[in-house]
Amino acid sequence: MTKMQFYGHNSMDFEAPEDLLPGRLFVLEGTDGVGRSTQISLLRPWLESSGFAVVDTGLRRSPLVGKGIDDAKRGHTLGPLTMDLFYATDFADRLENIIIPALRAGFIVLTDRYIYSLIARATVRGADHKWIEGVYSLALIPDAIFYLKVDIHTLVRRIVPRGFDYWESGMDLRLGDDLYDSFVEYQKQLLKQFEQMKDTYHYQTIDASRSVPQVLAELQKRIEPLLPLE
Repeated sequence: MTKMQFYGHNSMDFEAPEDLLPGRLFVLEGTDGVGRSTQISLLRPWLESSGFAVVDTGLRRSPLVGKGIDDAKRGHTLGPLTMDLFYATDFADRLENIIIPALRAGFIVLTDRYIYSLIARATVRGADHKWIEGVYSLALIPDAIFYLKVDIHTLVRRIVPRGFDYWESGMDLRLGDDLYDSFVEYQKQLLKQFEQMKDTYHYQTIDASRSVPQVLAELQKRIEPLLPLE
């Protein structure tokens, strides 16, 4: 079992017997297009075949506000502060109603992004870094955070075949004349934020420029020693 610890104070008054959680929380982080979702889709059956119950979650999956975020993003109407608060609500709802209950029940929780992308995005959009860190101080500290990292050139090559998304390109910030130029500049700024946060949040960097099987093998190697013995 692992002790339930938060980045700040336990502002939501979560309780667990002796503050212990039998499950494990593993986070896959990184910018758009690095392969987080692909790796989670492979890690889940691997863990289940080893006898573990698994829950996976990610941004905008809260029943409370997930659809609202998607609707607002489709209209390209979200201002930075509204976006920050929308995503913080989504996170808090999933933490309270999905992540912690699953950990209490002994599940392995795999999450496609956690608070680190949200802090990076908000900072790039002009939020005070200390303020946004305070917003997410309610977050449970994961058992491991894996930052899937690629350079900007590799990232662009991966995104070109499927096309550029308005929000992935940071077009609300007007960082370039078109989706391509804006994507490159926006993702560069996100990569910079991830580098600046690594010493604070102690995440493990994984070279995601390699093949999917190679990245999976490294994730499995790092996760296996952290799994419950029973």
